[in-house]
Amino acid sequence: MELEVRHLRALCAIADAGSLHQAARRLGVSQPSLTTQLQRIERTMGAELFRRERTGCRPTLLGRAVLSRARPLVDGMSDLVGAAMAEAAAARSGGPALRIGSTASRVIGGWLRGLRGRLPGADISLQVDVSARSLIGSVAAGRLDVAFVHEVEGCPLGIPDGLTQRVLLEREPQFISLARDHPAAAQPVVDLDDLAGDRWMVDPSVDGEWDGVRRVLGAAGIDPPVLQGDYLTAASLVVLGEAVAPCQPTSGPRDDMAIRPLRGDPLAVRLLLVSRSGADTDPVYEELETAYRDAARRAEQYHRWLLRHRSPLAHTS
Repeated sequence: MELEVRHLRALCAIADAGSLHQAARRLGVSQPSLTTQLQRIERTMGAELFRRERTGCRPTLLGRAVLSRARPLVDGMSDLVGAAMAEAAAARSGGPALRIGSTASRVIGGWLRGLRGRLPGADISLQVDVSARSLIGSVAAGRLDVAFVHEVEGCPLGIPDGLTQRVLLEREPQFISLARDHPAAAQPVVDLDDLAGDRWMVDPSVDGEWDGVRRVLGAAGIDPPVLQGDYLTAASLVVLGEAVAPCQPTSGPRDDMAIRPLRGDPLAVRLLLVSRSGADTDPVYEELETAYRDAARRAEQYHRWLLRHRSPLAHTS
């Protein structure tokens, strides 16, 4: 059997509901049908993904690993379908085009939603890229109107002539993601020394990411083993306790992963909105700011950080 998005959606529903019965109700299928589907998925995987217990279903070690990869795919498919439908509707309306780009961020969904509400006749397109420099280059070349990018502290991006930058946040701290049973997860704030024996995972394709992490670790006098790969893979390794990884402070809470601030906030990025000089970016910037506030408010630890540092982004507009 070839796995499809509907199979991954079923696995997520079972994990969220904690039982086949409740998951079947949420999915609108019968319990026997869902049980048969799960058995077929498990045969394809070659091992059990859930332990059936009297109190319900619990993911196995393999199940947790599969779920950590499945959730972003399921969410991404939902976002893709929603965005495609909205763009098709905008195209039919014949409204003006707004081409936005962004590095990976938790605020993209709220930003798009806000822009579509504020500019109902606009044909809004989105390009996500791990490389901030690539996005800035697309703005300079006229392929994008604006780009929301992250500039790693100590690794300036360099804004070409003819472009303008607006700073959303001068310094956004980067938190650390680690397994729930990691000893440091018991603390509200994590010291770098507590992670000296862990494998760190960074994405070398993110502009400045590896250089920034290497600089911070070197300044702390620690030299842990470093793995290189995308952050989707990193999440699966973090859940299994195989690595720790920097993450955005707006990262949402997860049952299988701990998100903690680092003491002293040694890792940080600057958040910028880049556009061509003279372009009216007020509506785009204002909706981005609103989306960021909303994301920060949902991330309780980060919201407290913003309040502690008296950031205007901690307050509703």
